[in-house]
Amino acid sequence: MLEYNPRKHSQPLRPLRPDRQPATFPDRSPHASYHPRRGDRGCAARPRCRPGHPAVTVTAEQGGAAPSYNPLVSSSATKGTAPLRDIPQTVNVVGPELIADQGVRSLADALQNVPGVTLNMGDGQRDQFAIRGFTAIGDTFVDGVRDDALYFRDLSNTERIEVLKGPAAVLYGRGSSGGIINRVSKLPTTQAIREITVQLDSEGERRISFDTAGAIGGEGEGGHTFRLTGAFEDSTGYRDESFLKREAIAPSVDLKLGEDTRLLLQLAHNGDRRPTDFGIPDNNGRPLDVDHDTYYGSGNADRDDTTTATMNTATATLSHRFNDDWSLRNVLRYYDFKLDRDNTLYRSGSAYTLSGGQLMMQRTHGHVVRDEEGWFNQLELTQRVKLGGLQHTLLYGVEVGTQDKALDIDNWIGIDRVPLYNPGGAIPPYTTRAPNSRTIDNVTTQDSTAFYVQDQIALGEQWKALVGVRHDEYRQKTTEATKPDFERTDPEWSPRAGLVWQPDASQAYYLSVSRSFQPSAEQFQLSASNVDADPEITTNHEIGAKWDFLGGALSAGASIFQLVREDMKITDPATRQTINAGKQRTEGLELSISGRPAPGWQVHAGYAFLDTEIVKSTATGGANFGTRRVTVPFEGKDAALTPRHSGSIWVTRDLGRGWSLGGGVRAQASQYASPDNLVRLPGFAVFDAALLYRSKAYDLTFNLKNAFDREYWATAHGSVNGLNQPGAPRTLQATATYRF
Repeated sequence: MLEYNPRKHSQPLRPLRPDRQPATFPDRSPHASYHPRRGDRGCAARPRCRPGHPAVTVTAEQGGAAPSYNPLVSSSATKGTAPLRDIPQTVNVVGPELIADQGVRSLADALQNVPGVTLNMGDGQRDQFAIRGFTAIGDTFVDGVRDDALYFRDLSNTERIEVLKGPAAVLYGRGSSGGIINRVSKLPTTQAIREITVQLDSEGERRISFDTAGAIGGEGEGGHTFRLTGAFEDSTGYRDESFLKREAIAPSVDLKLGEDTRLLLQLAHNGDRRPTDFGIPDNNGRPLDVDHDTYYGSGNADRDDTTTATMNTATATLSHRFNDDWSLRNVLRYYDFKLDRDNTLYRSGSAYTLSGGQLMMQRTHGHVVRDEEGWFNQLELTQRVKLGGLQHTLLYGVEVGTQDKALDIDNWIGIDRVPLYNPGGAIPPYTTRAPNSRTIDNVTTQDSTAFYVQDQIALGEQWKALVGVRHDEYRQKTTEATKPDFERTDPEWSPRAGLVWQPDASQAYYLSVSRSFQPSAEQFQLSASNVDADPEITTNHEIGAKWDFLGGALSAGASIFQLVREDMKITDPATRQTINAGKQRTEGLELSISGRPAPGWQVHAGYAFLDTEIVKSTATGGANFGTRRVTVPFEGKDAALTPRHSGSIWVTRDLGRGWSLGGGVRAQASQYASPDNLVRLPGFAVFDAALLYRSKAYDLTFNLKNAFDREYWATAHGSVNGLNQPGAPRTLQATATYRF
């Protein structure tokens, strides 16, 4: 028997043989344990069970355990380490093994493995996604704490990525119509880790990263430990004017303050500099037929079109176990974010003109400065108690936080006109004249206070329930020197309830309902037009099933759901004020399977069918058809950037002697670039392949991405037309990891 402890190993041990997998996967606190054949049993059955320090016991054959794509537990759905089969909601996990085998280097690359999640271009400056047809611009978290700054995240300190589908305000507060994305950090361990990784690719990537960890002041389980991760990158890319300069470093220490008390201290720094790439315009309902490396910003992007972002965080997590039934956890995080962005792009909303027999487009230039800081504190108390003959695991939580977001935007409208099919050249020197559109110069303060209660209930041998409720008081205030202050406070309740039936140890069937709220400005600033708008309300109804096969080596899931977002904010065409009169819904099906279907094989696959509709709206949008501009209403249209069919599959085969072969396909049907549905991005299928070598001292990975060099359109802006992002061409990536 080998014992896994997350402080001792960087990733869970997995069995070589799927028929030998007795395991316990306890909740973080007070740690009811899970066995795939026996079901749940109490902490008393394991004398060494310690809340706050989960231990998982697995059986492995002599010589170690093989890695697996199959995650059996999640920390995002309950804020504890709960078995996926006990959660009445869809949770998708992208683990370290899949990240390594695919050569993943960005959050966007990782989430291509998650059904129902689609990429948004994010103004060329940030990670942004849609989940089940709803934007998730502010629904990114790290270790369960909100991380909503608008930047690209480096994955050098990320152990795994968990996507909780559907409204999640019961634990995480505002937002999360379609779900949340939670990155789980690499933590200090007693296991000695010393590794350095170099990545190169055929498009100019040059990246080096490192990971080191171990015990402080002596070996042994339960003492002080540390971890230090980081990365440095100086790369180019497939787009003209493309470059990326990045640094990331994240030190952490885990201090043992007593037999039952630990303090985890974490720092993280991310710096990122790159062109602000808004993609390629469209005409006649589709993206332009030009070379996909054509850049439509300034011909001197390093001078005129650069985004520089810096994100620094400091986190302190105190965990204490009072006894076998009570434990406490407090997380305090401070962050400081700065962004300086210049961009040149097609002027959205302006018609093309004809000059000298060719279409001409008007460009605009913008300068954006964001300066943010804030802090969050989460205090959570976990209790295990037997009431009315039923076993309860109760979570009591209080969260408070404040964010100050300063924003300054200057625009130079109509700075030049260039040929639509041959933009070329640097822009005129815009700094010699004053901005002709100064749209924003303000500070927005967002204060939140919340309390929440969650109860995981064992109703018997075959039934479990998960219920909870949260109350938020969310206060917003926007101040600008030349305008009156705008402020509002929204008190909201967010419930969740789910029921799970487990007829045996390999099957689980569930139904659930959950609700979230989206306040008036949510991620941005209040204004005269939106200050009186009430929060939007999103409700999710879901039924699903989860199955474990081959003793837990292979798991599958299926869910059917309906998401409805009501009281959506739309602009009244008569008054130009924002009113709560819109409605959008998504009905869908998601399927997933991951793990080891046979000795030597691994698979990770998912499929999503999403039927979306903007049921009610008075908003309109437009697109260019030659020199004619067409405007249509949103009502009755499909949600933007949400293909009806999408899916992926990735398979690896162990060839022996350390070698493996992998490959897969990412495919989706066509999708619309914006809610007016005037511009369609064609569907595509992109094939990837990999050759991998693993040894005790080093690993080699060769990834061939877009193996058939398919030209395709990956995404668009999502709100307006004219800004479409092409996918990368065939790229050979080589990764070497050396352990010492």
